[in-house]
Amino acid sequence: MATSLLRKKSVIFNTLLTRFLTTPQRSKGTLAFEEVRVSTDQPYHRTALIIHGLLGSGRNWKTFSRNLLSTISNPSAWRAVLVDLRNHGRSAEVEGLNPPHDLTNAAKDLANLVESQGWRWPDVVVGHSLGGKVALQYVENCARGDYGESAVLPKQLWVLDSFLGVKKPEDEGEVENVLKTLQSIPPTVSSRKWLVNHLIGLGFSKSLSEWIGTNLKKSGDNMTWAFNLDGAAGMLRSYREKSYWTLLEHPPKGMEIDIVRAEESDSWDQDIIKRLEALSALERGPSEGKVTAHVLPKSGHWVHVDNPKGLLEIMAPKIDAI
Repeated sequence: MATSLLRKKSVIFNTLLTRFLTTPQRSKGTLAFEEVRVSTDQPYHRTALIIHGLLGSGRNWKTFSRNLLSTISNPSAWRAVLVDLRNHGRSAEVEGLNPPHDLTNAAKDLANLVESQGWRWPDVVVGHSLGGKVALQYVENCARGDYGESAVLPKQLWVLDSFLGVKKPEDEGEVENVLKTLQSIPPTVSSRKWLVNHLIGLGFSKSLSEWIGTNLKKSGDNMTWAFNLDGAAGMLRSYREKSYWTLLEHPPKGMEIDIVRAEESDSWDQDIIKRLEALSALERGPSEGKVTAHVLPKSGHWVHVDNPKGLLEIMAPKIDAI
């Protein structure tokens, strides 16, 4: 079904690609974001909020968001909002996003953005890695009423290869290794090419090294990080300390939480997989939402780099059915 949908939409995608509009925006005291739309000729009435992972930025998901919109039956009715989390991308320069740099404040930043812009609450929220736990925290707070009576839960929440529980000190994976490596590199480097070659020499894949290189910005004659490395490290600590199993055991009424596990990711062991599969198979009453587990084949943790087509085939049909 998913492959057929993508094939049917290929003509639309080729026609619309040149017409996609991306509008970077930033307001004082709120997250920087970029809006992706097919056209501004017609008003949108659906929003997908896309949340990147650690050391990334919203623009890392621009191509995927374009492809996602191109597969939806009525793409003009949708927009994708690509945020830069605090300490990341253009939000790293925003004043007022004060410590502590944790999941609670990162999630509140999303609610503040929606309210400051006067938007309707998003229909779909998508979060990768760190962004997945920020999204879970956002839903948890929203369901609890922390964002006020006007806040509305998304219809779908997509959590892309996030570690769902508390990480033990010895459970360090690729994400932690990347952060440690970057902390050992001088804050300014001569060029993106130097950084990519340096990371490849340390054993990181070419695709991952090139992706990390996209998070550099010009600084005089050199280049520096487009994120606040110390602040990002604080967010990673919060990511490791927080568990969302209780939320997954009792998902809020009227919404579906879709968990995507990358087949080759080091974030999962058999106990976690079995626990997630059991929650996915659970028959729930009308007072609760739903949890669905998916496996993304041929992909490590960096799902939008390793297998973006496969990820699109999982997500697009379900989002299109809203």
